[in-house]
Order: sequence, then structure tokens, then C-alpha cells
Amino acid sequence: MARKTAQATPIRIPSLPCPFPSEINTHAAEVDAESHAWLAASHMLSGSGAIEHFQRSKIGYLAARTNPLVPRDSLRLINDWYNWLFAFDDTFCESELMGHRASAVAQALPPLLEIIDGRGRPDPSNAFELTLHEILGRISEVASSAQVDRWRTTVKEYLFAQIWEAANREVDRIPTPEDYIAMRRITGATYTCFALIDVGGGYCLEAEEWHHPDVRLLSDLACDLIGWDNDMLSYAKERSNDKARHNLVTVLATHRSYSLQQALEEVSRMHEDAITAFLERREAVDQWAPLPVCRYVRGLEHWVRGHIAFSLGSARYVHAWPRDTRWPEAV
Repeated sequence: MARKTAQATPIRIPSLPCPFPSEINTHAAEVDAESHAWLAASHMLSGSGAIEHFQRSKIGYLAARTNPLVPRDSLRLINDWYNWLFAFDDTFCESELMGHRASAVAQALPPLLEIIDGRGRPDPSNAFELTLHEILGRISEVASSAQVDRWRTTVKEYLFAQIWEAANREVDRIPTPEDYIAMRRITGATYTCFALIDVGGGYCLEAEEWHHPDVRLLSDLACDLIGWDNDMLSYAKERSNDKARHNLVTVLATHRSYSLQQALEEVSRMHEDAITAFLERREAVDQWAPLPVCRYVRGLEHWVRGHIAFSLGSARYVHAWPRDTRWPEAV
């Protein structure tokens, strides 16, 4: 189906109403600086331009806004993991050499999977293997074996999902809304971050709590909100380097013949519906949940709100839009 993308008037970014409080970790600035120095020294990024771009993006403020209550050491660990994910996404997943060839991605995964499972040693010349091995070790020092296994599982799911994305790029396919919404929960690596909420907070969510249907639904809804909000706000950036193929805005415009503005409005409507569903299920959870579950749900709320606040203030996304783009006054 053809997409209607011509814009007679300036693009208007719809508001993303969010009832959760906006907070930021008091260690944001210093941890962001430290984590960026770690990233720059890791050689995961190629060239000074990429390093400067990441510095302007201030990924540390995403960590600080989504984890406003964790202690400094926990924030640094989480911040480094976020930087690994962003670097991996930019320089590996979306690269012409790897990101457009499913077979190449598949062949690159075994060493990473061996490292995640604790069975392999990193190649000294591979920055992503070295830093992944380091982060696993640091998580293992502060997390229970069950928490480490939970994180490992989510990371492996994320890595395998990159084959699906690469296969779509290889044949220039834009997935259907149904397929995309299901896969977006995995491709965005959000669950790898959710798996660190209790680790960073210094408590432990038991397996039966993590897998409880109510908790799982809240996690899925939070994951949807973060993924869809990110798709809306990052559309211009993604359009410039990957045709925004894996983006809900493009998916809706393609398969439902929406204009760009109509697609943005539909994502906003979906956001509001998901917020309503989250609040309804949270009310049910409040009737039975022990303290660790309540803290985890609060962590999901921090993620939803913190991601919006970070994205609206990030040069990584905002500067990619046309100068006359109209932005919401508040969220």
C-alpha cells in the first residue's frame, strides 16, 4: 500500500499523557560523564564523530530518569548497560555490513551467547564481547543467580530478535502491525532493562512474582508504551538511516494508508489506551502485591515517564525533525 507522507503543514508531535511523576537521580551528571568515558574508551564506537554524538545524546540521563531512586553504583552499572545497547544498536544492528544480512547477524551471535551463558571468553579484539563480559561480571557480583539468569534470558531474546530485523532489511520488508507489535517487545531490549530494576534497587523479585500474569501484563504494557513512544519520537532519526522500517509510525502508515500525521496521532491514541489499561491492572495488583512487586511496578512507571522526559529533551531525537515541527508543551 502506498504511504501518504507529504506534509502541507508543519508536523505536529502529539502529546503523550502520562500520570506518573517525573523524577531524576541525584547522581545523573557525574554518572553520565563517567559512563560516557567508559564507552569512549571501550572502542565500541568508531571515530570521534560517533563519540561526540553519544556525548550530546546524554544517555546517562535516560538511566537517571528511569532509575531515579537507585544508589550511585547501581546507576553506573545500569548506565553502562544502556550505553552498550545504544552502541550495539547503532554500530552493529543498523550497520550496512551486518544489519542488512540475516545470515551475518546469525553468524555473529554464538560468541556473544557463549559469553552471556558464562561459557566463553571474549575475543580481545572485539569490543562488544569484552564489554558484555565485563558487564555480566559486574551484574553477577550484585545480583542473585536467579536475577542473573533472568537478565541472561532477556538478552538472548533480544539478540535473536536482531535476526528478524536483519531479514526484514535484507528484503526491504515492512512488517505488519500485528507482527511488529509482538516483536517490538523483544527487539527494543526493554526487557533487558526491566530485568535490572530489582537488581538496581537492591531487592529481589521472586520467579513466581516476575512471571505472575498481572506482573507480566504490566511489564508488557510498559514495554509497549516505551517502544511506541520511542517510535514516535525517534521516527525522524530512523527515517534518515534505515527508512524507519522497524517503527510503528511507518508500519501504520504503510499497512493502513495513513499520512505521517495520522500515523503519529494513532500512536498517541494507542499510548493513551495502554496507559488506561496499565492503571486498571495496577489497581488489581495493589490488592495482593507484596513490597517487592510494588517496588517493581513503581520501577515500570519510572521507565515509562522517564523515557518520555529523556526523549523530548534529547538531541539524539529532537534535532532530527524539521525545524518547524510543533512539539507538545507538556506530557
